[in-house]
Amino acid sequence: MNIALGTIPFGTTVGMQETFAILDRFQEAGGTMLDTANNYPFWVAGRSGDESELAIGAWLAARGNREEVFISTKVGARPTIPGDTTLDSAEGLSAATVARGAEGSLRRLGTDYIDVYWSHIEDRSVPIEETLGAFDELARAGKIRSLGASNMAAWRLERARNVSAARGWMPYTYLQLRHTYLRPRPNTRPAEAGHTLVSDETLDYLAAEPDLTLWAYNTLMFGAYTRPDRPIADIYDHPGTTRRLAVLHEVADELGATPNQVVLAWLMAGGVVPIVGVSTMEQLEEAIGASGLKLDAELRARMDAAC
Repeated sequence: MNIALGTIPFGTTVGMQETFAILDRFQEAGGTMLDTANNYPFWVAGRSGDESELAIGAWLAARGNREEVFISTKVGARPTIPGDTTLDSAEGLSAATVARGAEGSLRRLGTDYIDVYWSHIEDRSVPIEETLGAFDELARAGKIRSLGASNMAAWRLERARNVSAARGWMPYTYLQLRHTYLRPRPNTRPAEAGHTLVSDETLDYLAAEPDLTLWAYNTLMFGAYTRPDRPIADIYDHPGTTRRLAVLHEVADELGATPNQVVLAWLMAGGVVPIVGVSTMEQLEEAIGASGLKLDAELRARMDAAC
């Protein structure tokens, strides 16, 4: 299954019993990729940011299945001021912070390695060589197996990869950005702090770099494709959205699928790994259904042409 399970609410709004049930079902259905961070969900009152990793670690320990699971976690956006619910006090990406962050994540997850370790945000106050060197030290120590960049501009990613290539360091081979079927208006930004949207330039760059894999978050727009109580964000307020939604619903009806499933299938057909955050078993089953949904060339062309 080429879907990554988003785990932000695990161990908090989703209790441990339900967390274990969701993770068990995800693995049973063939899912292997879990996406977390060392700060989920710090923005909720009373939470430290440890909770998601601790919940996953408890499940791994209970099931003894570490080798069967691909763990993705992140460093850089954990608040340094207790109670801060913004990114104003984010820890950043100094060498010391990267090393300390990895040790904390390894401890909470109960593992001695991370499958893909992400720089969660950009930190332009730190030389990129310092950050990449710290990541490479973790790789040489066997603590991380691959490296990802989350919320990074394409030009910065290119620069980082060149630095790593010149120095023989582990390069970024994963990129994580906000992406979905709907396209935002040009020069708009999401209301959510820290979210970085996929751009046409980014997609063009990815097409030219076959060793780079895009993981997409907020793929289902907080449920806005299917839930009337979740309005579509203002950045998508333009005529193209109306046309795309019409085609999306047409294709969903033709396939006997939900719009959410078609969005996920469309992303996977383009080589993207969609991250799907779930808080109920029903939501998980819908995502599992998307993993077996195939879009032929004609359907993909119709969806791509709507603009």
